[in-house]
Amino acid sequence: MVPTLDGMGGHTGLLNVVDVEATCWDGATPPGAVSEIIEIGVTVVDLAAGERRGKHRILVRPARSTVSEFCTQLTGLTQDEVDTGLSFTEACRLLATEHEAGIRPWASWGDYDRKQFRSQCTATTTPYPFNHRHTNAKQLFAEAYDLRRRQGMAGALHIAGLPLEGRHHRGEDDAWNIAALVLEISKRGAWRVTTD
Repeated sequence: MVPTLDGMGGHTGLLNVVDVEATCWDGATPPGAVSEIIEIGVTVVDLAAGERRGKHRILVRPARSTVSEFCTQLTGLTQDEVDTGLSFTEACRLLATEHEAGIRPWASWGDYDRKQFRSQCTATTTPYPFNHRHTNAKQLFAEAYDLRRRQGMAGALHIAGLPLEGRHHRGEDDAWNIAALVLEISKRGAWRVTTD
């Protein structure tokens, strides 16, 4: 039996799978710069139906850093592209209004995304867009597959026998792939909220 979100507070029965890309460098962070979110990928998952419902992308314009050549090579994102994005505050508002981030449970691969949002919201005095019902899908995958070590997303897809769709380290594609892993975890009856 596939578990639903009933009892987890998700009145819509939907889950947001979130993956962010942030400014990064090959080596030390440049003086005065901070790592900032530049892309938010969101895939909406219906655990009860066992399907991914929608793939979304929010570009975010950094305010205190720039996109390095290393970051472009990793993510495919350029400074010109992210300059067309929303401010971080506007992006958080969009998550709340368009994706019901304050209502729906959400998940990410590991804890980096949750911590990055918390840190950046504090630094910019932006209201945190999510509720407290977060799931670390990386942790649950290791538990569901009885692994000694937690896997990166690409390694987990290989273990689960799933293809890597799109470009790795692109937020919208990573969220889509993580959502496929979420459904595999759910099929094994191992889905639950890990941060409450």
